[in-house]
Amino acid sequence: METLVKNPIKGGEFVIRSQSWEEIFTPEDFTEEQLMMANACTEFIEKEVAPQRHKFEEKDYDFTLQIMKKLGELGMLGISVPEEYGGLGMGFNTSMLVCDRISGISGSLSTAYGAHTGIGTLPILLYGTEEQKKKYLPKLATGEWMGAYCLTEPGAGSDANSGKTKAVWNKTDNTWSITGQKMWISNAGFADLFIVFARIEDDKYITGFIVERGTPGMSFGEEENKLGIRASSTRQVFFNDCKIPAENMLGERGGGFKIAMNALNVGRIKLAAAVLDSCRRVTTLAVKYANERVQFGVPISSFGAIQQKLADMATRTFASESATYRAGQDIEENIARLEASGMNPQEAKLKGVEEFAIECALLKVHGSETGSFVADEGLQIYGGMGYSADTPMEAAYRDIRIARIYEGTNEINRMLSVGMLLKKAIKGQLDLMTPAMKVASELMAIPSFDAPDYSKPLTQEMEIIDNLKKAFLMVAGKAVEKFGMQIEDQQEILINAADILIETYVAESTVLRALKTLHRNGEDAARYQILMAQLYTFLAVEKVQKAAREAIYSFTEGDEQRILLMGLKRFTKYQQPVNPKNIRRHIASKLIEEGRYCF
Repeated sequence: METLVKNPIKGGEFVIRSQSWEEIFTPEDFTEEQLMMANACTEFIEKEVAPQRHKFEEKDYDFTLQIMKKLGELGMLGISVPEEYGGLGMGFNTSMLVCDRISGISGSLSTAYGAHTGIGTLPILLYGTEEQKKKYLPKLATGEWMGAYCLTEPGAGSDANSGKTKAVWNKTDNTWSITGQKMWISNAGFADLFIVFARIEDDKYITGFIVERGTPGMSFGEEENKLGIRASSTRQVFFNDCKIPAENMLGERGGGFKIAMNALNVGRIKLAAAVLDSCRRVTTLAVKYANERVQFGVPISSFGAIQQKLADMATRTFASESATYRAGQDIEENIARLEASGMNPQEAKLKGVEEFAIECALLKVHGSETGSFVADEGLQIYGGMGYSADTPMEAAYRDIRIARIYEGTNEINRMLSVGMLLKKAIKGQLDLMTPAMKVASELMAIPSFDAPDYSKPLTQEMEIIDNLKKAFLMVAGKAVEKFGMQIEDQQEILINAADILIETYVAESTVLRALKTLHRNGEDAARYQILMAQLYTFLAVEKVQKAAREAIYSFTEGDEQRILLMGLKRFTKYQQPVNPKNIRRHIASKLIEEGRYCF
């Protein structure tokens, strides 16, 4: 595979290693074949779904199922499933791109699609026996069967391993009997296959099982009455001495927690992709409305306050897209490398994603919060009309709210991302100590007063991003020094550190994407990408300052606190200040002129 690089970046390594624009993937790098597939998805959504979008708000679960079946016929449910099992066998980033284009029209369809292709199918693809894969994957890949995933229970949400559902072995007929209750199960109303997690005896960890619809002892609650994603079927599933054959255990005994966590890694980065087209669509609607809505004799798009909103919506969308596909390609190349080294494809897919679990968690947070921001500002631009259920903003606003909760809450993902990074350091997989000590000594040194050369575009932004990495190492390093292994009890500090990580990764991805376009196509072609990279870096610095300052105040005092605050000031300082108002107006003018999200 031509894309395999000699010195690939490891998961989480971005915080101690700078990459050049040549090393990263950007959405402009998608092949003609990938773009044709993406455009086919968009065409299908516009033709088959958009005109009947209201059905999702009317809780038409049959319509959701009907669209899912059609997607199956088009092959869009089997993107990641190998050809030998009835799928298309496409790469990881292509599966992200398809998920992106299918998910933007409605949260209901996005949830049904994500639950089926992700947590409903992947556990069998990644952990199933050859017999299980041959039996179930062709049905799931073609949409003949729909999949669901039963992990959450009334007493087991974020603490996924605390479930009370039991699996008991029956010697007489070589079956497992499952008894328990699952809740918030997406696709439950129409799924044919359920990945179910239960505990055997007093095992430390849960175990995965495959349960087919219609198995005696299985029953369902009523459809949940939800704030959003109204036509995503969500029910409780009950198991009362539900007997399944021995061969329906998924993976090994006690391996269920691992299955659940690895399925969630994929689900998290896919969710980051799933909100992108929603952001583009909402931004386009907001631009069109702002151009058409006249107040005080002029379109409201001529007002600076509206232009600021439009520019921020577009910039945050562009940034999230840049980071999501950068990580998606890193995962794809890692899978290919592992396969090339002789690892079997199943294990390679597992390990390939697992390596970038930190990025998956960060991007889930950033994507879902970008989606919430864009929907909120879009509704605000519509004003009173935005609050009306007759306009698309109201549904978009309700639908996006779940994104910060499922696939692990954003609070859990923030803490996980920093925790996983520190664990990698402890295991010797990443050397955080050396650069952290270097930063500590830099704090005590006299800063350079040389005038930097910022004549080339985004040179200052690249320097700032390197400094944001130092800010993370300074805050996290000092916190670990103070709390040691008890750092995991300091949830507020972990959340602050995660915010620095998120903004650093996303800002770097955005700047590198703009630089890639600049070097390939010239400054004119990259003009708006450069402006958005400048604006996003400015916004990232503001967030990093707040998060780092809060952390520093919370666990230091006296001279130590003064030194860290001075360090933070140094690491977030602009040598040449940027003008965010002017940058926003330039970005907004392009949106207003085009009448749509155009980046």
